[in-house]
Amino acid sequence: MKKPLLFKLLTIGLLMLLLLIPLAMIGNSIDERKAYSEQVVQDIAKSSSYSQTITGPVLVVPYIKTERIAYLNDKKERVFEEKEIKGNLYFLPELLRVDTDMNTELRKRGIYRAHLYHTHNLLDGHFSVPEQFGLGDALAHYQLQPAYIAVGISDIRGIENALDLQWNQKTLTAEPGSHVSALGNGVHINVGNIEAAKKYSFSLPLQLQGTGHFNVIPVGKETHLELNSDWPHPSFIGDYLPVERSISSSGFSARWQTSFFSTNMSEVFARCVNNRECDSFNQIQMGVNLIDPINQYVKSDRAIKYALLFIALTFAGFFLFEILKRLQVHPIQYALVGLSLAFFYLLLISLSEHIGFAMAYGASAAACVSLIGFYVSYVLHSIARAFGFTLGLVLLYALLYGLLSAEDYALMMGSVLLFTMLGAFMALTRNVDWYNLSSASKTAGDAP
Repeated sequence: MKKPLLFKLLTIGLLMLLLLIPLAMIGNSIDERKAYSEQVVQDIAKSSSYSQTITGPVLVVPYIKTERIAYLNDKKERVFEEKEIKGNLYFLPELLRVDTDMNTELRKRGIYRAHLYHTHNLLDGHFSVPEQFGLGDALAHYQLQPAYIAVGISDIRGIENALDLQWNQKTLTAEPGSHVSALGNGVHINVGNIEAAKKYSFSLPLQLQGTGHFNVIPVGKETHLELNSDWPHPSFIGDYLPVERSISSSGFSARWQTSFFSTNMSEVFARCVNNRECDSFNQIQMGVNLIDPINQYVKSDRAIKYALLFIALTFAGFFLFEILKRLQVHPIQYALVGLSLAFFYLLLISLSEHIGFAMAYGASAAACVSLIGFYVSYVLHSIARAFGFTLGLVLLYALLYGLLSAEDYALMMGSVLLFTMLGAFMALTRNVDWYNLSSASKTAGDAP
């Protein structure tokens, strides 16, 4: 009979399936710790400030319009009634420049941490008020009221300075509330009566604290955003990527530029304030997300996805020794080595919360390799064989760390690794007579 080898393979396969249970439990633990870490970040943001989006400034001119409405009275006579309608005229900047310097700050709660940022922003540019306020001859029916500048700030708790607007050489103080629903939360600055066909320059220093990402909605006919930060790991987000950017270990700098031709901002903003169709307006953003590349939970989650492959390759090494050296390795011994490999991931996540992912990976790998190396020296009845097996395990851990570090090339590296392992296994077993091996296995199993 030639079934013992088949039974051995089936047993190894069953052990691998059973090892999925502790791996799943460890994976759930990683997910729980990751979720709790994200909740802590949200709690820190809740007690300080969330991500920030700057919208504006927008020049708002309230008006009272007199309209004559015709209707038929009880005598079927046509009569007119004057009715006053209140509304606003909105003017977007002809030029908007936003210069931003961003510094980051680390906040901790227990073993968890969150990165906050502080931005020093300077919003400047000018408005060009059109002739007759763009109303033509209908201007005679409008009573224009004192105007104000509205600036949207998504989380006003993050404002860190007193806001003073320079408006055509005048210094004006901001007041809470944007008074424009399309802009959301923010501030407004009363600028008094304005004249048609005139240019008004503005400058507004704005210091903001936030968490996560920072965005600007480019409301200007021409908008420029320049951002400098000490954070070395930016992720540029929004509908518009920087036209220039520079990233180094000491931080990054980036520059954006848009125009009405690329944003269609006039029409989009008009739909928002007139028809409450603001989804498109709110989506036109440019900015940056301060990602954390050393997030141990993300890397641990990625690492455990390779766990079954690790166990399969280790078992394949054991099986190779059985074939080539005519050894007998008991399924219990397979299982103990498999559990040791599974516990690597539990050590990894627990240590990485305290000493960082790289050091935790090295310590966990060293502990597991040492334990397995000591054990297999008895299983394989040879220190030399155990050393070779342990060396192969060290190489596997090194390759796994390379896969985790080189995210863009992970698929290619994994494919090359599997192909190389398959080729090595085929080369080493090219002269094996599997039929005779099955018979020999049965004879060895029947021997007293």
